[in-house]
Amino acid sequence: MNTRPLLNRRLDGLGTTIFAEMSALATATGAINLGQGFPDTDGPEEIREAAVRALREGKGNQYPPGPGIPELRTAVTEHQQRFYGLAFDPDTEVLVTAGATEAIAATMLSLLEPGDEVIAFEPYYDSYAACIQMAGATRVPLTLHAPAFRPDLDALRDAVTDRTRLLLLNSPHNPTGMVLTREELTAIAELAVERDLIVVTDEVYEHLVFEGEHIPLISLPGMRDRTVSISSAGKTFSFTGWKVGWVTASAPLVAAIRTTKQFLTYVSSGPFQYAVAEALRLPDGYFTGFREDLRAKRDILAEGLTAAGFEVFRPQGTYFITTDIAVLGEKDALAFCRSLPERCGVVAVPNSVFYDDPEVGRSQVRFAFCKKKDVLREAASCLKQR
Repeated sequence: MNTRPLLNRRLDGLGTTIFAEMSALATATGAINLGQGFPDTDGPEEIREAAVRALREGKGNQYPPGPGIPELRTAVTEHQQRFYGLAFDPDTEVLVTAGATEAIAATMLSLLEPGDEVIAFEPYYDSYAACIQMAGATRVPLTLHAPAFRPDLDALRDAVTDRTRLLLLNSPHNPTGMVLTREELTAIAELAVERDLIVVTDEVYEHLVFEGEHIPLISLPGMRDRTVSISSAGKTFSFTGWKVGWVTASAPLVAAIRTTKQFLTYVSSGPFQYAVAEALRLPDGYFTGFREDLRAKRDILAEGLTAAGFEVFRPQGTYFITTDIAVLGEKDALAFCRSLPERCGVVAVPNSVFYDDPEVGRSQVRFAFCKKKDVLREAASCLKQR
């Protein structure tokens, strides 16, 4: 019998994602799921109806074009121009993907080779580590520390070596909610130009900034031809199951990423692409109202968690609040989160799984607030009585 391990050694140690484990716990116990970042209500009714209309009209029911339907690629360029003053060619500088997750995977697999190093903020979205490992590259963490979770720019400069190929940035940042400032972004851009680095930016929470502003790195001097900007519809329009994402970058970068993407999903989400094209053209009031609704939900949960005794790090953006449980007399976030559904009927995610060294985030727990306000109040009440 062959004794060689079945799993590719590059994926050794990854196993089942924490989101799958915690969502399964929520289902098994009937607990309130504040673990995985998906809303408990759908997005705009007119956008859902746009998807139904596309289905009925036969739009996207067969394979859409590999780069994405022209209507969506054009809508993405209009969005970038409207919100950030950025001009892209919809035919050569936009690529539609199966969510931002595929965009990240295709980008890493396209641009990295064994021996390359990738600097990324930690705690990190778990697919980053997997994609870097699948490419045979090495992840070099730049740790963000509580309470502010600001990047140490001197440490970033020191982390760059002759093997550094790219920087992988996420702002607004999941799970901490940190939003990079213009000064921080400018310093990062200057470093990238000086050291001739590619920068990949995960911007899926671009419309969920509560303090500060979202500034695409690609808009800064010297970054137009060395930045891969990634976003998606799921978080902005509350249709996470549709899995429609996109890459905007220079034509050579998009061409490289498209080469890999075509052999991953080839195409996906045909009818939903038409609906997302309409969603990106919603009036400003939608985007403002969406942000303010999530801001109110953030405040409800933050206040509830504080009242329940958690140390709360109020986020500047995203769907998530990071807390520390050491003040509760708890030491192990993973054990705490596994016991929480039975103890008080709430599911959360331990931040320790998002660090290369779990000890750094051993007592940090992440809660998602993209839920109904009454659900958040109920969860906070349950946590207070744990």
